[in-house]
Amino acid sequence: MAKLLLHLQAPHLASSFNRRTLSFIISNSNSSSYSSLQCRFALPLSSSSSSSSSLRRCFSLRAFDDNAPETKRVEKEETDASNEAPMSSDVVRTRDEDYPSGEFEFQKFGPWRSFLVKLKMLVAFPWERVRKGSVLTMKLRGQISDQLKSRFSSGLSLPQICENFVKAAYDPRISGIYLQIEALNCGWGKVEEIRRHILDFKKSGKFVVAYIPTCQEKEYYLACACEEIYAPPSAYVSLFGLTVQASFLRGIFDKVGIEPQVERIGKYKSAGDQLARRNMSEENCEMLTTLLDNIYGNWLDKVSSTNGKKKDDVENFINEGVYQIEKLKEDGWITNIQYEDEVLSMLSERLGLPKDKKVPMVDYRKYSRVRQWTVGLSGGGDQIAVIRAGGSITRVRSPLSVPSSGIIGEQFIEKIRTVRESKRFKAAIIRIDSPGGDALASDLMWREIRLLAASKPVVASMADVAASGGYYMAMAAGTIVAEDLTLTGSIGVVTGKFNLGKLYEKIGFNKEIISRGRFAELLAAEQRPFRPDEAELFAKSAQNAYKQFRDKAAFSRSMTVDEMEKVAQGRVWTGKDAASRGLVDAIGGFSRAVAIAKLKANISQDSQVNLVELSRPSPTLPEILSGVGSTIIGVDRTMKDLLQDLSLGEGVQARMEGIMLQRMEGFSYGNPILNFIKDYFTSL
Repeated sequence: MAKLLLHLQAPHLASSFNRRTLSFIISNSNSSSYSSLQCRFALPLSSSSSSSSSLRRCFSLRAFDDNAPETKRVEKEETDASNEAPMSSDVVRTRDEDYPSGEFEFQKFGPWRSFLVKLKMLVAFPWERVRKGSVLTMKLRGQISDQLKSRFSSGLSLPQICENFVKAAYDPRISGIYLQIEALNCGWGKVEEIRRHILDFKKSGKFVVAYIPTCQEKEYYLACACEEIYAPPSAYVSLFGLTVQASFLRGIFDKVGIEPQVERIGKYKSAGDQLARRNMSEENCEMLTTLLDNIYGNWLDKVSSTNGKKKDDVENFINEGVYQIEKLKEDGWITNIQYEDEVLSMLSERLGLPKDKKVPMVDYRKYSRVRQWTVGLSGGGDQIAVIRAGGSITRVRSPLSVPSSGIIGEQFIEKIRTVRESKRFKAAIIRIDSPGGDALASDLMWREIRLLAASKPVVASMADVAASGGYYMAMAAGTIVAEDLTLTGSIGVVTGKFNLGKLYEKIGFNKEIISRGRFAELLAAEQRPFRPDEAELFAKSAQNAYKQFRDKAAFSRSMTVDEMEKVAQGRVWTGKDAASRGLVDAIGGFSRAVAIAKLKANISQDSQVNLVELSRPSPTLPEILSGVGSTIIGVDRTMKDLLQDLSLGEGVQARMEGIMLQRMEGFSYGNPILNFIKDYFTSL
């Protein structure tokens, strides 16, 4: 296969920007119809064509070019009308402060509306019945998806968590919320969204209590938004701060005889550094330091303001090395040290229940089945479409994929066209939580979103990450909304291949190629380095791919090429920094995206709208079996995702690679090589 595989890559940030450690790992883009293992050096195990061999061995990563070419204004009239669609928003973009905030305002129901709600509860489905005076319990731990979940799906869903907070605020049967917060494995964008809903729920006057068996930065960040925090005497406490790590493979490659030939174009694109360097570059260190400072500074600001402490005092406290739960109690970081049964007994007394009566509980999964209609929150004639796009981007579905596995370009485009052709939708919200993927799919979706934006308002709402291919999609919308710590940007390219000649010599393997065409062996001949003319072509192809991405970003954001070049170069930004540089329009969560969509669609902010989810999941047989008896069947979502990612793929990529913020529990687990492999697969 003599096809040049160029990958538009977002720099080193996997979608889960977790906690404590940023670890660079090599992303692997695998899906059944896209042949782009971003870092592949598998040896042939059986005879195959030279095309398939080159497919297994080539890698390609992308970075930006430092040198902006000509300075020019990218105007609609300079672009071929057949390739571009005008946006429905004005060229002069609105400032963040001029957009509606979308802030939650609790409004107590009047007598008539309260009567209607009680009547609806009488006729509600059996699974929507909740005892009066119940406490909503939610265990927030592990992965939190930005996608909706079916009743048979395992795991937590951010939109359903947030909806539960809103429903519980108005539900007269709910007295308060009890949150058990444990080790979280999601990005700071989702954490910020949940925290905002905790604060909003408190406006209802109902209590919200947190119980934290493990206490690290993310868990405490959520817990401190609650009225009260409790922890058991044996709680794992490790408030030590945040770190950043970078892993480099060049030393390993040299030992085994692999030479990575990386054409590094952009100074912030560090994907090639993982392969070609032995240490961190100054530019990469600068970028990661800025990201880390933003996250750590935000944590200090929010925690200090919530606890009524000075920022310096909080930082000094962290620098003491907090590992004892008693220390948190003494310094007023938590309410009390109690076991869970003691906390529940306390809640029972607060609700005025007899000592022999247990607190009536309704869990997250059951309460997620309560409709908004039942608690009087549905209504509104105007409809806004919500299309969720989460995970890696592929163009077509692979044989091993499941309905909820990543962004399938052709299916996403069908939804976009449905909204565009329908007269019932006044606006659309594209909710993005993706590190990117197939660049062709990203471009096709960009085109369809722009066509939609030409006919009705489109707002892009970013969750944890919307970078590279994820940002490619977002930049087609009329307005982009991101959280303060959303990871975004990463516009650029890098390209390269592995020279396996020395490795082949060591193991006694030989490969000979008969070719026609000057560059036919460009990717097929991994047993030798590039010829000078091949290296030149590789560099030019990377420049061309970068230019297309950058220029479309400049066009979409109404910026000059020079202006876009300054914020591109493969650099990842937090949402806050991206907003100050014109890559994002407003800071906020999904509720603010709804408010802006209403503004653009000329819908009153006081009017209710009907949010129509076009990405509702349909349960698959494995999910049903897993929900019925996962311990017997052994069907685990991680395995399904792994099978999906291990399938081969083909096509240009626009993906963020390698950076992952990892959780550290204060001690090491097992073999570091096995941990590296685990990190690698979790970043796919």
